[in-house]
Amino acid sequence: MKKAAILGAGSWGTALALVLADNGHDVRLWSHRKSLADEINERRQNSKYLPDIGLPDGIRAFHQLKEAAEDAAVLVVAVPSKAIREVMGEVRKHLKEPVTVVHVCKGIEPDSLKRVSEILTEEMPEELMKDLVVLSGPSHAEEVSLRHPTTVTSSSLNPEAAEYVQELFMNQHFRVYTNPDIIGVEMGGALKNVIALAAGITDGLGYGDNAKAALITRGLAEIARLGSAMGGNPLTFSGLTGIGDLIVTCTSVHSRNWRAGNLLGKGHELQEVLDSMGMVVEGVRTAKAAHQLAEKYEVKMPIAEALYQVLFHNQHPKTAVDSLMGRGRTHEMEDLVNIMENRLT
Repeated sequence: MKKAAILGAGSWGTALALVLADNGHDVRLWSHRKSLADEINERRQNSKYLPDIGLPDGIRAFHQLKEAAEDAAVLVVAVPSKAIREVMGEVRKHLKEPVTVVHVCKGIEPDSLKRVSEILTEEMPEELMKDLVVLSGPSHAEEVSLRHPTTVTSSSLNPEAAEYVQELFMNQHFRVYTNPDIIGVEMGGALKNVIALAAGITDGLGYGDNAKAALITRGLAEIARLGSAMGGNPLTFSGLTGIGDLIVTCTSVHSRNWRAGNLLGKGHELQEVLDSMGMVVEGVRTAKAAHQLAEKYEVKMPIAEALYQVLFHNQHPKTAVDSLMGRGRTHEMEDLVNIMENRLT
């Protein structure tokens, strides 16, 4: 049995608490809202994020970070990416021994353009972070909480740490693979939210399955193009944290990014959409970072660029789609063709 502190009692943090509790671990779930912590402890429910799911006694909720984190062997970071620096700046004050940090966040910080693992490395003193592991993959919290079959990936620069987290979480409902490509795993998980917003927009416009299939396929090409330029392994994007996460996020009503895009496609304003969601839509923030990264690495990302124009420059969604469809002719395997031509010359 391990003592695990999960920072963030949203839908995903609570679902992972269920996985760890099922595996017999001592689970401490931290919420920044005292009322939510009290509800979990007293009613064994998280009605805002996972209604109708009963929570076992093995999960204890806390409002104070010190009580949740002290003496924990594992810290699972499940807060929105924009809150990571603030939360980790506070939690490190309460750690006495090195811990394994597992982050399950999917985002990129605009302007600094840092991945979550890079943010955590900056915010956690080296003497307090034993290992850093990313846990990511196609995994809606609603289905994990129902113990539906789910597969994810554990990634770390330390293979033993990835296997440690694999063993910690893996059970008959929740299968965990390992992958050493931490850059590819994080970029796939973050950028799929951008493409999911675009997929929601095409559905909101009523464009149907053909448009969505094209968007997912070409979106994956953009994710792999940028992720590879940043040092990720191209093969990672054909796996769970690439095409797997992309499919589930672009096609499911559980996806808050798809739902937000769908409302945008139907004509709602961005702020109105965000206010109505009740949860953080990571793809909006990541879309800005993706735009900046594409410029930095000189990578073509027409779908991400079109979405950026819709979100931040008030371009009408239909105009953005028309601009994508009206682009000049090119080869489907453009990157491969360019490589071959460069070799020939």
